[in-house]
Amino acid sequence: MVNLAKLAVSKKIKLSRLKKFVNNVRTVSDTKRSFYTLHTRPINTIYRRVVEELMVEMHLLSVNVNFNYNPIYALGIVTTFDRFMADYKPEQDKESIFHALIKSVEADPNVYRQDTQRLQSLASDLPVSDLIGWLSQSNPQERDGELQNILAVIANNQNFKYSRLFAIGLYALLESSDPELVKDEKRCNDALSSIANGLQISDEKLTKDLELYRSNLEKMSQAITVMADMVAAERKKREQRGQASDSSATPPTEKE
Repeated sequence: MVNLAKLAVSKKIKLSRLKKFVNNVRTVSDTKRSFYTLHTRPINTIYRRVVEELMVEMHLLSVNVNFNYNPIYALGIVTTFDRFMADYKPEQDKESIFHALIKSVEADPNVYRQDTQRLQSLASDLPVSDLIGWLSQSNPQERDGELQNILAVIANNQNFKYSRLFAIGLYALLESSDPELVKDEKRCNDALSSIANGLQISDEKLTKDLELYRSNLEKMSQAITVMADMVAAERKKREQRGQASDSSATPPTEKE
């Protein structure tokens, strides 16, 4: 016979633990507050949205129970940040923003940079066909035991938490190995399809996420160009007004 008193106590303990867990999970507001505590200088308007969207995406992944850090994800974050923030001014603020971004989700920015450099170096030394075979797990390599283990775990983990940033990391690996391949739509899509199938992730999601990434890069480039043109036009107007003011000033007469 079920002891109702014990059952009630057990449920009460489980609810208490669940409540404690929920209360301890960081919120988006916590992450943003941490970021702006670490980086106190204002961020240029055109870039603020990029930084905050990346921050929120990283936060939501970091609190997901199925999420686990891996170097391909780190490469995706660093690549995204470096590409979108390439023209940021003042230049010296970029590293401060990057450090604050990673630390805001309670991670180590040095680890992200080190893992990124390691993977980029590895990919640039491999023929792209070998890299594709490795990532798709059809031709595993022994050059980096940690990465090989991570790829095998991903391929065999039904609960692997796929993300857009992971997709960008895969794309960055292909780009490091063969920059021409990513410019050829068919070759690139074939490579991505093989990798998606090998890692047991959605081919459709991978392709769509990378199409959006490339599209957003293009839009960012256009926005920066428009802003630069507007600044130049405003500067020219100020110079013209200054010249007009100087030429309209009446020189003093000898008597005056």
